[in-house]
Amino acid sequence: MFPSRALRTLTRLSPLRSRSASLGLAVLAPASLLVSLCFAGSAQAALISTGACSDASLSQPFLQWGDTSSYELVPGGDFEGSLSGWSLSGGAQPLAGGEPYEPVGSARSLALPAGASAQSPFVCVNASYPSFRFFARDRGLTSTVLVQVVYATALGQVALPLGVVALSGAWEPTLPMLTGSLAGGLLSGGTAQLALRFTALGGSSDIDDVYVDPRMK
Repeated sequence: MFPSRALRTLTRLSPLRSRSASLGLAVLAPASLLVSLCFAGSAQAALISTGACSDASLSQPFLQWGDTSSYELVPGGDFEGSLSGWSLSGGAQPLAGGEPYEPVGSARSLALPAGASAQSPFVCVNASYPSFRFFARDRGLTSTVLVQVVYATALGQVALPLGVVALSGAWEPTLPMLTGSLAGGLLSGGTAQLALRFTALGGSSDIDDVYVDPRMK
C-alpha cells in the first residue's frame, strides 16, 4: 500500500534553493521513530559508532549545487557495470545515457517504467551516514518516485517510506534525504545494513548515480 496523502505530498525539484524544504527531510521524524521502535529490543546500551564503516572512496558529486559534503557511491549506483546485488522488478533495467554533469557524468542510468522497482545492495551504515542523494528525471507529467530505506534486522527486512519525489524532465540532483541511520546505529556494534528502494509511480522515471553521505560535513 502506498503512503498516505500527507506522506505523498510532492516535492518539486528546482534549482531555486528557496524551495529547500525536502520531502525527505520533512518525514525524518516519523521514519526515525519507526526505526527506533524496530531496533529498540537490540539496542541494549550499544555505543553509537560515528566512524566510516566502509573503506569506499569518497567524492563531492554535488559540489556545483553548493553541497560540499563528501559522498560514497552505493555499490553499482552509477549503473555503468554489473548490477550484482541490485534487485530489479517490473521492467526496471539499465538505459543508455545518464546524467550529464561534471565531474560525475555517466553513460548509463536505470530506467523505471511505471510500477517498476529497484533496490540497491545493502551497505553498512551508522550514525555518521545520515543522508543520501541521487540524480533523476521523469518521463511524464504524472511521474514520481517513491523512495524507501530498507533495514536488515533479525526479523527480516523493514522498509520505511521516506516520501514521494516529483521530478522534472531534465536530469537534476534530488535534495538530501535522510536515512534514519542515527537510530539504526543503535544496533549492537553500532552499525546496521541499509538498502535504498526506488519505485516509479504514475509514469516512467530514470535514476542515476546514487550516493550516501557518510559524514555530512
